[in-house]
Amino acid sequence: MNDAIRVDEARYWKTVERSGEIGVGRPGGLARVALSDADRQMRDEFARWCREAGCTISVDRVGNLFARRAGADDSLPPVVLGSHLDTQVNGGKYDGIVGVLAGLEIIRTLNDRGIATRRPIEVVSWTNEEGARFSPPMIASGAFAGAYALDWVLDRRDDEGKRLGDELARIGYAGEAPVGGRRLDSYFELHIEQGPLLDAKGVDVGVVTHGYTAHGFIVEVAGETAHTGPWPMDKRRNALVGAAMLAVAVNDIGWKYHPTGGKGTAARIAAWPNRPGILSDWAQFTGDVRHEEPARAAAMLEEFERAVPGCAQRANVDMKFLERWTWNADLFDRDCIALVRDTAKRLGYPSLDIASQAGHDAYFIARVAPTAMIFTPCRDGITHNNREHATIERTLPGVNVLANAVLARAQHA
Repeated sequence: MNDAIRVDEARYWKTVERSGEIGVGRPGGLARVALSDADRQMRDEFARWCREAGCTISVDRVGNLFARRAGADDSLPPVVLGSHLDTQVNGGKYDGIVGVLAGLEIIRTLNDRGIATRRPIEVVSWTNEEGARFSPPMIASGAFAGAYALDWVLDRRDDEGKRLGDELARIGYAGEAPVGGRRLDSYFELHIEQGPLLDAKGVDVGVVTHGYTAHGFIVEVAGETAHTGPWPMDKRRNALVGAAMLAVAVNDIGWKYHPTGGKGTAARIAAWPNRPGILSDWAQFTGDVRHEEPARAAAMLEEFERAVPGCAQRANVDMKFLERWTWNADLFDRDCIALVRDTAKRLGYPSLDIASQAGHDAYFIARVAPTAMIFTPCRDGITHNNREHATIERTLPGVNVLANAVLARAQHA
């Protein structure tokens, strides 16, 4: 493929390594949660790099950061690529980050070669993809796609009661650009696989064809405080116990569907007062069920819904669903998927068609633009963990596939 472009691998990885110095968490990992001071520092660094590459920067009202390289016909809808720069509390250095910084490196490479594109190209870093601080995940890309109302997103609160909109303003990223409502030519997202298949098979390019259907939920549990000593068991209304029963219920559902690849997750329990000597009168449970087959995912959700009243009765508490969300990747565009697969073949990289088991911003953007994803390997599939590890040798093929697929799309009529 004589006209193929290849990125500067040393420059790209130097940028990834610099990101790994911002918001350091446990050894080897990051704790760069959304809208923290570390997130601000990373945003500032990324915006500076993009301006140095000749891009103009815009930030929308939920803090999504766009770096735009003008096209020869700048009125055309842009080709957009990116992911997220925020991490989990115990996150790694590569989850989402390799995708955003790959976009920057592609812009730099086009500049180096003096390549003008017919369409503009935009690199985006989506706000709060992880949902580690403001639940649910992917709310800013969801707002861009019209799935969530702007005010609802801005009013999300963290465990300390801090409001997302206020924290955006505090770190200087409460932008003025409208959220969504504009045409995109296409969207491409590169991401570490967050699973072991590519690593185990020795394949460096994953072509994401579809994803698991996931149903997430937050259930509020209401009980009553009492002394842990004298208060009789038959009078207790311990919200913490009720939430724990929900955790066991969703875990059991996951094991029931495990033989066919299903998963049930007890992700979080918050409780108050949550102190020795007193029963908790409030708790909140966050979990999800997911399966590659939408019908089985729906069956898993129905089983959890049926389990809730029984858990409430056993714990002598009241329960209600506060929030629900659903995503899947059946919306991915066939032409964009084929472009990724064909580009890998032309570049001489073996590829593997693969399903996405995690949630990604691409799921929401697929609702409003033709979308495709590329996975790159991470060692043993370990992710959301400070031992998450990727190498330039095994990430580079995916980045080069992304570069050439984006270039082809940006030049099309």
